[in-house]
Amino acid sequence: MALYTTQAHVTGGRAGHGETSDGLLKVDLAMPKELGGPGGATNPEQLFAIGYAACFESAIRFVARKQKLPLTDAGVTSTVSLLPHGEGFRLGVTLAAETKGLDQAAAEALVSEAHKICPYSNAIRGNVEVALSVKAA
Repeated sequence: MALYTTQAHVTGGRAGHGETSDGLLKVDLAMPKELGGPGGATNPEQLFAIGYAACFESAIRFVARKQKLPLTDAGVTSTVSLLPHGEGFRLGVTLAAETKGLDQAAAEALVSEAHKICPYSNAIRGNVEVALSVKAA
């Protein structure tokens, strides 16, 4: 049984508009200038980057609580790249985590465990290369 389900509808693809069924997220979409578009609006890669960073940081905090680690703060920067793949495209992801309250070894172990439980990580495992790094402070 699902713990949570949401729904979004998009018209116009990369040059369109999207909304969640609850109306909380309404976003215009545009092809980035780097891909020959006009820019000026968000794109699917940016939305994925924000979603993955938020989900991954939550996984870090979840594991820290479960393991009773002295994590005092955390942050995640996700970099999502659109790459060519044969006739199509694929994604590449880099997740750079920052933690406070842990030494480097503990932070690395925490991020590794978070990568095992994060729903985004699990959804793309084996399909998208994800490079992890962590900086402990």
